[in-house]
Amino acid sequence: MNHSPLHDFHVTMGAKMVEFAGWSMPLYYRGINEEHLHTRSKVSVFDVSHMGNLRVEGDQAQAFLQQVCTRDLDGADVGQSKYAHICRHDGGILDDVIVSRHSDHWMVVCNASNRAKIVAWLNEHAAGRGLDITDRTLDCAMIAVQGPGAIALAEANFGLDLSSLKRYRFITGDMLGMGYTVYRSGYTGEDGIEAIVPAGVAKMLLPKLFGADLKANGDCKPAGLGARDTLRLEAAMPLYGHELSEDVDSITAGQGWCVQLDKDFIGAEAMRKIKADGPKRKMVGLELEGRRIARQGYDIVAGGGVAGRITSGTWS
Repeated sequence: MNHSPLHDFHVTMGAKMVEFAGWSMPLYYRGINEEHLHTRSKVSVFDVSHMGNLRVEGDQAQAFLQQVCTRDLDGADVGQSKYAHICRHDGGILDDVIVSRHSDHWMVVCNASNRAKIVAWLNEHAAGRGLDITDRTLDCAMIAVQGPGAIALAEANFGLDLSSLKRYRFITGDMLGMGYTVYRSGYTGEDGIEAIVPAGVAKMLLPKLFGADLKANGDCKPAGLGARDTLRLEAAMPLYGHELSEDVDSITAGQGWCVQLDKDFIGAEAMRKIKADGPKRKMVGLELEGRRIARQGYDIVAGGGVAGRITSGTWS
């Protein structure tokens, strides 16, 4: 099992550790509800080092990613990221990814549970193109700082100008010999940043965030995978393995906004037909009466028959 570079910190902070996609990760520290509400009101730090971190470089890198991703990447600027899907030929979603253009290479951040699958898929379709695809996941740490106080906290402690950084943009630099990349994308519905740094120096960031004694202060506290899930769900953001999977295409999943059907990519022909005919299923939001929770996998019954199935559910 893989351990995050911040594993010892999680254990010291009393986190409930669980196995997730081959990693030992914190589910919660103080409770999912508390961590959820703290993120909404102040600022929380999430360890997302388990996310796949793939580097693609070579003269044909952009053309290659244009072929395997649903999003149009031709107009991407250096320093810009785009959310996209990587799909099978029949439109089934292999993963949802963040694709970022650097000056001399591209980065693809994928879900931890799909990393091996996506690496294999990229290598298969990159054959003969002279591309280098490097899996940097185990060499890096990824830390997300989320909440209304996230930007101010990061600016005050790291001396970076982040207020002027637009959404889905990123900056790179070097601090005390440490290379870093800071993104402003987010998945919680709150403002925030995601920083990628070398694995060996990740612990150096903790005193800047939590104080010299690493005791979570009133404004900045750690949060685990549980709150990460409830926050994204409350913000109506899909999650792979729930709303997204190989059994559903991007159009049916309600993610047609990240699909450019006027360009050619793997799965485009199938999705053009789905859009023309109309999807047979539709992703919708539901609100239950009372205090019950709609759990994943539960059937939705209407008119005496099964009308649908829950993909995600929790309290609001």
